[in-house]
Amino acid sequence: MVDMTDVLVLGGTGWLSERIALHWRDAGARVTCLARGGRPSPDGTVLLRGDRDDPDVYEQLRAQHWDEVVDVSRHAKQVREAVAALGERTDHFTFVSSASVYADETTLAQDESAPLHEPAQDGDEYEYAAQKVAAEQAVRILGERAFIVRPGLIVGAGDPSDRFGYWAAAFARAGSEPVLTPIAEGRFVQIIDVEDLAAYVTAELRHGTVNATGDVRAFADVIAAVREAAGHTGEIVEVDDDWLVQQGVQYWMGERSLPLWVPDDMPGFMRRENDAYRASGGTFTPLDATVRAVLDDERARGLDRERGAGLRRADELELLARLA
Repeated sequence: MVDMTDVLVLGGTGWLSERIALHWRDAGARVTCLARGGRPSPDGTVLLRGDRDDPDVYEQLRAQHWDEVVDVSRHAKQVREAVAALGERTDHFTFVSSASVYADETTLAQDESAPLHEPAQDGDEYEYAAQKVAAEQAVRILGERAFIVRPGLIVGAGDPSDRFGYWAAAFARAGSEPVLTPIAEGRFVQIIDVEDLAAYVTAELRHGTVNATGDVRAFADVIAAVREAAGHTGEIVEVDDDWLVQQGVQYWMGERSLPLWVPDDMPGFMRRENDAYRASGGTFTPLDATVRAVLDDERARGLDRERGAGLRRADELELLARLA
């Protein structure tokens, strides 16, 4: 472990940034979190309130030198302004980007050299991938002091996106009744546990750009692991893409969706190369352990709660009835 002293986490109260702040704290660092809103930062860290859309937000930090700054923002302007304000006073800057930056979603096993989407320009309509690309450009001006990590789908307890957690809830709430899924054959899933990502970002000061994601797994194997952990004994009803789309079910995420389901013309989306992550010390929580943590969390938060992704059970049953 590199002897780090002063760490600034831009955030520190959100799902991922809080885990990063906790890992730095547990490594013995003095951690400061800059965040807006009413949520607390982890015990043992210092919380400074500030809105990153405020041009004077960094004034309270200008006297401090940082060994490490960590930024997870999805807005390029925020990242650009953080680099401008803090770049001269930090020894190392880590930016958590995304595997969504890649423009080619058809080629399998692409590494970090694969082509990217065009970067967002000021005034453009918001588009996540383009914003992350532009943010990466802003960070790269720091040269060898910069590290860009591109995680795949981040999963774990507390995930606010509800994508991986949807399946734990779906199988647990169904019990002995059927669960609706897309056709599994030929589909794959690539995830990273939030704890693995946070540990990787805080273990040492790395440089360059790394895809941080787990190994490629068959969709059917992931679903089977979730189903077994949930104790589901009902039928799995697989339905083809066209029928699901006709019923207004969305791919991947969002309201009335089947998470982790991507179109057939995007075979490279969940099949990125992760050799650099492995070679640089990245770790992998066993799938069963991640599934158990997510299942426990879903049960604690409520299997039938309103969620950001997936189908409500009533909608799922209605769709199943249409197939009868």
